[in-house]
Amino acid sequence: MIQRRTLLKTSAAVALGAPTLSGLAQQAVTLKFHTFMAPMSNVWLNMHKAWMNKVEKESGGRIKFEGYPAMQLGGTPVQLYDQAKDGVVDIVWTLPGNTAGRFPRIEVFELPFMMNNAEATSRAYWEYVQTQAPDEFKDTHTLALHVHGPGVIHTKDKQIKTPDDLKGMKLRGPTRQITKMLGYVGAIPVGMPLPAIPDALSKGTIEGCVIPWEVVPAVKVQELTKFHSEFDPAGGALYTTTFVMAMNKAKYESLAPDLKKVLDANSGLETSGWLGKVQQQGDVAGRKSAVDRNNTIYTVPASEAQEFKRKARLVEVEWVEDMNKRGFDGKKLLDTARSLIEKHGKAPAAPAKKA
Repeated sequence: MIQRRTLLKTSAAVALGAPTLSGLAQQAVTLKFHTFMAPMSNVWLNMHKAWMNKVEKESGGRIKFEGYPAMQLGGTPVQLYDQAKDGVVDIVWTLPGNTAGRFPRIEVFELPFMMNNAEATSRAYWEYVQTQAPDEFKDTHTLALHVHGPGVIHTKDKQIKTPDDLKGMKLRGPTRQITKMLGYVGAIPVGMPLPAIPDALSKGTIEGCVIPWEVVPAVKVQELTKFHSEFDPAGGALYTTTFVMAMNKAKYESLAPDLKKVLDANSGLETSGWLGKVQQQGDVAGRKSAVDRNNTIYTVPASEAQEFKRKARLVEVEWVEDMNKRGFDGKKLLDTARSLIEKHGKAPAAPAKKA
């Protein structure tokens, strides 16, 4: 009889404990993270994986990630944003510019000679979206917004020093505004996603491309080109590209409040700035990969950059006109983006000395 009572008590305890165990299990979540970047790229290893590891650690292991670089879950880079929007995956990292004209207000950061450094410009980009374009990514929950380091021209057979050197050359551009810019400075622009670059260079579909130093090794551009043209920072950066880390809205809303807090703490202004900073830090190793192959690197001095600026300015004029036609104040958006880049680019004031 005593044994039967013990068994009943044990059974009751297990039965009562079951909902608690079930509740704990429900609080843990596994998120699928999808992107086009290669598994050995700086972006995947030092940005995406580092971010996922930090979130996992701060959630006490209750948020876990399944990471899928190189479009391993299928589809094309152009479809990534909609994969997050539609819940095919939970989180994506992608270029808004992959879908030309879909996110027009943020293209201001891709206009020629806009950026100063990736960390400051990324912070400016985040603040700009919150204040000037809060509905730009309304179909998803935005985690971070950032840009890469200064864009560089990479060519197979010819050194580029002036816009005239680009005449008639087929160059890959990443987004609508940057391909426009390439056209105005004399090249024949060819739009294509990053993973298509090696094949296009090998087959001669393009004679060069514009990408930051950081991504060069991931697509073997240091092996497929011999000449590189970077711009002296004193004359400004030729261009940059915008990125978005976006999450499926319903998935975010389904998280337990404390897990939302963990994600929120790893989102926003600071995370955007950090992503930009880490990506630009990768420029050093990317440039070294070209130096190690004895490729020729030319730095366009600030004086010669003026001709690039003059020819590329039409891109800015057309963007402002496009915004006006869409019902926005194009000049106000441009001026706001510039002032935010300047604001976040200023060094913090030194603390006042005690008397």
